[in-house]
Amino acid sequence: MSASTDKTMLAKAEVLIEALPYLQRYAGRTFVVKYGGHAMGDPAAARDFAEDVVLLKAVGINPVVVHGGGPQIGAMLKKLGVESTFIDGLRVTDKATAEVAEMVLSGAINKELVGWIAQAGGKALGISGKDGGMVTATKVNRTTKDPESNIEQAVDLGFVGEPSCVDTTLLDTAIGAGMIPVVAPIGAGTDGHTYNINADTMAGAIAAALGAARLFLLTDVAGVLDKGGNLLTDLTPADIATLKSDGTISGGMIPKLETCTHAVEAGCEAAVVLDGRVPHAMLLEFFTARGAGTLIRMSQ
Repeated sequence: MSASTDKTMLAKAEVLIEALPYLQRYAGRTFVVKYGGHAMGDPAAARDFAEDVVLLKAVGINPVVVHGGGPQIGAMLKKLGVESTFIDGLRVTDKATAEVAEMVLSGAINKELVGWIAQAGGKALGISGKDGGMVTATKVNRTTKDPESNIEQAVDLGFVGEPSCVDTTLLDTAIGAGMIPVVAPIGAGTDGHTYNINADTMAGAIAAALGAARLFLLTDVAGVLDKGGNLLTDLTPADIATLKSDGTISGGMIPKLETCTHAVEAGCEAAVVLDGRVPHAMLLEFFTARGAGTLIRMSQ
């Protein structure tokens, strides 16, 4: 064995040793991972993600994947000639749009991800929140301000919902059978209607219901940044409220952090916002002391 080969092998051994305490601490625990954004349109990134999930399962951690699919829904609606209406950037989901959303999310995307995991050597079970009565949804109510009168008005977004109840029976059964659940963000309401649910919100509700050790939200940014553009590695719900009030966080990051806050307040041990564009970002965050994103927990 040459000196260079010896150093390479030693480096690999050191990586495993660094990961050991994390493996010991979280063996048998559950991680909920929201998968979406850049990785969904990139086969190489999808392959990396599937390998990461299979590795977690192989070392005794139970991953549950919740995926999005907004761009894919938009593309299919355009292909089918279904017109979309937006209010304050939110798609109004009428009956035709809801049917397309369920077809794309529970069908094409869900089964493609199951296939990636199978190719990586894992056993995945593709389901939606409707299966086994897992997620009961309620219709989302939103308001918008009239630009002329500045009066808030109710907005009807159609069949857009949010989880009101999560029954983990099906997830527990799948995990116990050695499967990796892959969940499409669709839920049934008590009114009998099918609702499209934001994937971040769905993942947060499932993480809370399972008492997950980690909720990972894979995004297209490095994490939460301060006003100087520096990564904030550790935050509490109180920190997030301060950052929101002083304008440090804004736009699409606000609902992501609200999801993280709700999850950790409801029983999830910690949530992480990290860059899904970085290869193996989830493993870097979890199995190294350096971390790779922003960790949110009740206290630092």
